[in-house]
Amino acid sequence: MAKIQFKQKCTKCKTNYVLTNKRQPIVICYDCQKDELQGEINDPYVKKILDIPEEFYKENSFLRNIKINYLKYGTISEKQIAAFRKTVEEMSSNK
Repeated sequence: MAKIQFKQKCTKCKTNYVLTNKRQPIVICYDCQKDELQGEINDPYVKKILDIPEEFYKENSFLRNIKINYLKYGTISEKQIAAFRKTVEEMSSNK
């Protein structure tokens, strides 16, 4: 079953359009979240996982949210890591 996606303006800057779906209530563009993605990752295991091409973060808000949550709280669960890896694999195979 294919996901129905549409473009919606960013709720923060109200200028950039973001590809979204009906399940995502708050839509924020990459440019608005870019500052939150900056930070130092000390754990080598997590650093290896989060070290993906920047274009993946530009295209997928889920990946951005996982990285922001790690930088904010200092930890992510194994389920989040598994979902992150699965999403990156799907995006890699689609390219």
